[in-house]
Amino acid sequence: MYVSMRQGNNKEVKKIKKVFALAWGISPLYIILLIMNSLIGAMQIVANVVLPKYLIDELVTSRNTGSLLYIGGAIVLSNLIFSFLGKLMTRNLAIQNRYMNEKMNQALGIKIMNVDYSYLENPYYLDLKERAAFACTNQSAVYNLINNSADLLKSLVTLFSMVAVMLTLGPVLFLVSAVTIILTVVVLTSFSSYQVRFFEKIIPVNRKYGYYLGLGYSEDEIQKDARLYGMEPMLLSRVVNYTNEFMGEFNKYYKKQGKIRGAVNIIANLQAALTYGYVGIRVVTKQFGKQIGLGSFMMYVNASIQFTATFRTLTDNIVGTKQMLDYLDPFLELMDLPEVKQEGDIPFEGDIESVCFEHVTFCYPGSEKEVLSDLSFQINKGEKISIVGLNGAGKTTLIKLICRLYHPTSGKILINGKDIFDYDYDSYIKNIAAVFQDYKLFAFSLLENITSKDKERVDKGEVNEIVKEVGLEEKIEELPNGLDSLYGKAYDVNGIELSGGQSQKVAIARALYKNASMVIMDEPTSALDPLAEADIYHNFNNMVSNKTAIYISHRMSSSVFCDRILVLDGGSVSDFDSHENLMKKGESLYCKLFKAQAENYSEA
Repeated sequence: MYVSMRQGNNKEVKKIKKVFALAWGISPLYIILLIMNSLIGAMQIVANVVLPKYLIDELVTSRNTGSLLYIGGAIVLSNLIFSFLGKLMTRNLAIQNRYMNEKMNQALGIKIMNVDYSYLENPYYLDLKERAAFACTNQSAVYNLINNSADLLKSLVTLFSMVAVMLTLGPVLFLVSAVTIILTVVVLTSFSSYQVRFFEKIIPVNRKYGYYLGLGYSEDEIQKDARLYGMEPMLLSRVVNYTNEFMGEFNKYYKKQGKIRGAVNIIANLQAALTYGYVGIRVVTKQFGKQIGLGSFMMYVNASIQFTATFRTLTDNIVGTKQMLDYLDPFLELMDLPEVKQEGDIPFEGDIESVCFEHVTFCYPGSEKEVLSDLSFQINKGEKISIVGLNGAGKTTLIKLICRLYHPTSGKILINGKDIFDYDYDSYIKNIAAVFQDYKLFAFSLLENITSKDKERVDKGEVNEIVKEVGLEEKIEELPNGLDSLYGKAYDVNGIELSGGQSQKVAIARALYKNASMVIMDEPTSALDPLAEADIYHNFNNMVSNKTAIYISHRMSSSVFCDRILVLDGGSVSDFDSHENLMKKGESLYCKLFKAQAENYSEA
């Protein structure tokens, strides 16, 4: 048991060191100010317990006016100095606190953007991300942990000072205070463990509740489906169910909290009665030792009260620190996740000359089902490749592997003869531009959405040329602010809304502006009509004539102008040949799909 407790304590110390190292890296001044503020606070408490004794003794005995003024002045002056320094520290700490919180939230956001993509589609890590964000924002766990540690220092200095004062009267007063404190610690510790279990239980419920409630405030795309199919009662039912579950758990929590507070108050009243009784007896009789004066009576009573209050604060600090460390477990676990950019150190130079899959098999994390099975093929520089297959064949997954969003379960992906994970991530990803079907535009200007840069660092002539090529020129000219128009109305009522086709053109323009040596189109034109799509693909193909291009589209006509078509069937390569050759194979999957779609268009 001792060994396990020691190991547990070592883990807690390591966590604290991690958090302090992170905080020190953000603002050393913040840590220094906290330590100074703690010491000043402890010194003020000690002065206010000890100095009044001399004033009361002087009033009771000699009543010397000069001495009274001297002692009273010392008390007032010390409090003025301590108060001034305390307010000065508090003001500076408020600024540093805000800075620290913002930087911690930034650190969390940066980490989430840099972790391996597979984590972001895993329910466990989605919960982990939610819990980490909850710890940083709702619980302010990093801030509270650091402040608890500073308060811990203040409490320890105060505590040892009060023990020293009480022991000058003998051990009895100290023992009375210590026993009642131990009882309080036992009660509060049990509640702290309950709190951690409570919040661990409530967070998954909160995520589901937030999802269903958020649908009610969601954008019009979801609202249209909800209203058209009469889904409001079902959504409301889910919200009500999770609300009831929430309220039931919180009802239990507050009942438990009330019982704990009642027990703590009973212990505190018992300790106060014993303290006043014992110290009062020492004033009126010598039965338990040397008789003391009224000044000493006040000092010892205040020391005992302060000892108890400080120990309770110390206990709260320890319990709070443990609690914050528990809350921070998800944060620290998330911050320890490997980052995509940490892999590989070979700079990628030049263009992509070849892409080679060597017996690549892929299963999603936590699943044994093979989405892709033993893929082997090669794409050469400048080739235009179409990837076709039924839904669920693994087309988008294949693209995600090339983009290093996932690791193959087995096998290798070689680009220019080297494993893609041997390359430095930043230099590697500069050579790949992809437009996914579920692309996203940001609440930035259209110019920033296309270039992913501040407008000061942009070649507007190049942007205008790309806008013209993708067919957005007329729309941009209609806008009062042109390319500087803000996308979306989420944060600006003057923001613009685009149709599905127009927003897809912006996404395609973004891929073209990147000027990567390989461009991937994963069904980004699904919202366009066939003629508009054909026009986009024709212009796009001309613009990437000297690049390697990969196309995924449910409209088979887009495969005709490609050099070769990679046909996926059940996660395996069924065929990899030109359109002409594949059409000669009457029983091939590609031929069947192409003819079936052609017949549908003919009938239409």
